[in-house]
Amino acid sequence: MQTALIVKHALLLFVLLNPFLLAIYLLNLVRDLDLRTFVRVVSAGAFIAAAVFFPFAWLGDRIFTNVLQARFAAFLIFGGIVFLIIGLRFVFEGPHAIEMLSGPPARLASAIAMPFMVGPGTVNAAVLAGSRMHLFSACVAIFAALAATVLILILLKLLHDWVHGRSASVVERYVSIAGRISALVIGTLAIEMIFQGIEQWLASSRIIAGD
Repeated sequence: MQTALIVKHALLLFVLLNPFLLAIYLLNLVRDLDLRTFVRVVSAGAFIAAAVFFPFAWLGDRIFTNVLQARFAAFLIFGGIVFLIIGLRFVFEGPHAIEMLSGPPARLASAIAMPFMVGPGTVNAAVLAGSRMHLFSACVAIFAALAATVLILILLKLLHDWVHGRSASVVERYVSIAGRISALVIGTLAIEMIFQGIEQWLASSRIIAGD
């Protein structure tokens, strides 16, 4: 039973991380970094994300209410706004919208972790895993999802390097089209995050008013 829950929550987090879409976000890193540096940067980003997810799996949304003195709804709304801006830039500028990702590996790792790996959806998945399983099992599910994400990103990097040398123009056209289509999905999910945040805020306001 516990193994089934681990697999279920690992798959949920993996789907939300979406390494195929993440590869589009990180296009300039896929294109410009050598394989060894890319592996180091992406792995470091995953470890930073894990360091964020584990406390949320342990404490849940109490981190917001008790530590930050803020509502989780506020996190959803702000995260939605961030991804809405990314989506809009993708629509109008294509993959060049996020080519601000540059600098030393340490800076790149933190930029990959937030906001691309750590967001309202993935944090919510970590909270959900911690609420339904023992902490150790939740951490195993989180680690498995992040490890699978890093592995697929590395495979996509290898595939890009192999194909790009043979048909660079085709790759560039595909990335441009895929990036703009993905932007529609990003924007839609961003609006949904904002709606969820507003709904949670209104629901908590009614409860407080009722009290």
